[in-house]
Amino acid sequence: MKNTAPVHSGRHFLQIPGPTNVPDRVLHAMSFPTIDHRGPEFSTLGKDVIAGMKRVFQTAGAVVMYPSSGTGAWEAALVNTLSPGDRAVMFETGHFATLWRQMAGRLGIDIEFVSGDWRHGVDPARVEELLSRDREHRIKAVCIVHNETSTGVTSRVGEVRAAIDHARHPALFMVDTISSLASIDYRHDEWKVDVTVGGSQKGLMLPPGLGFNAVSDKALAAAKDARLPRSYWDWQPMLETGHTGFFPYTPGTNLLYGLREALAMLLDEEGLGNVFARHVRHGEATRRAVAGWGLETVCLDPREHSNSLTAVFVPEGHDADRLRDTILDAFDMSLGTGLGKLKGKIFRVGHLGHFNDLMLCGTLCGVEMGLAAARVPHKSGGVAAALEFLGQR
Repeated sequence: MKNTAPVHSGRHFLQIPGPTNVPDRVLHAMSFPTIDHRGPEFSTLGKDVIAGMKRVFQTAGAVVMYPSSGTGAWEAALVNTLSPGDRAVMFETGHFATLWRQMAGRLGIDIEFVSGDWRHGVDPARVEELLSRDREHRIKAVCIVHNETSTGVTSRVGEVRAAIDHARHPALFMVDTISSLASIDYRHDEWKVDVTVGGSQKGLMLPPGLGFNAVSDKALAAAKDARLPRSYWDWQPMLETGHTGFFPYTPGTNLLYGLREALAMLLDEEGLGNVFARHVRHGEATRRAVAGWGLETVCLDPREHSNSLTAVFVPEGHDADRLRDTILDAFDMSLGTGLGKLKGKIFRVGHLGHFNDLMLCGTLCGVEMGLAAARVPHKSGGVAAALEFLGQR
């Protein structure tokens, strides 16, 4: 039977919000021969990448790295700090916040899940209100998602920290940065976050397979009394990696090669401040394109627009997944699907990681051509609006 799938030349445009495209030099680094993970060369590698990740998290404290997805790092954050029946406050900012809540419930944590409309981030005033009412300090943790990958909404972590402080509440503060780390400015120490969760497959420009926890002294102290079962996810044996470079079990050696190369690109060559500025620029250009098309972003508060992805509604009566299929078939470009209650209603454009102005322009051209090909009502001129903004550089 003859294959009727379209044949495309050139590179596939992977514009989902992660996993992101991996730079060629990172792929090359990952192809190096595997070394003895108990030998001196590996010790240097392990210490180097932990030191680099501290710079990414902007922390002087401990960083723990697992051969895992971000979901594993979610679990590690919870089981190392909490006990069965402990109360935690979590916020319905989108699909991934909902999944983290489901995990916490399965682990036996008592969750107060603050409902949301998936179009706003965590409200700092609501955080302060909840904690101020908790005079007996039954709430042991506040858990939020910094950048909700399903909606393109970025919660204001610094303001949430200020709300916790204003309520004078001792709850642990945990933050998921899976789709913001190394893309959007994030300050673990300055914002007094107790556990920050990260993953390798987005701003760090790697394939999936590494999960991270940045851990405060307060969280380490809580781990001594926490009674949720933990073995693989136990911080204690992992903490030695920062001192010795070695893992307590078999590490993802070739992913660590890639991480070392990615850290060199982000920290030593481009510089983290420039990385953040680049993402701000690309986020704004994308939003100008959306406005030019006469379409609407999911995020309603301009203070909370994500700089790593943009989620866009299609007009009522049109199917966002049909639009995505049209763009994939016609132009060999993948866009992110709507998740959960946004399924079929939105498409998501990833503009994070190893990315530049011309790649963004190609992406936006593909969307504009796709809107026309799929006969989705829109105005012309979205790409022109983005080009005008980018041309001001």
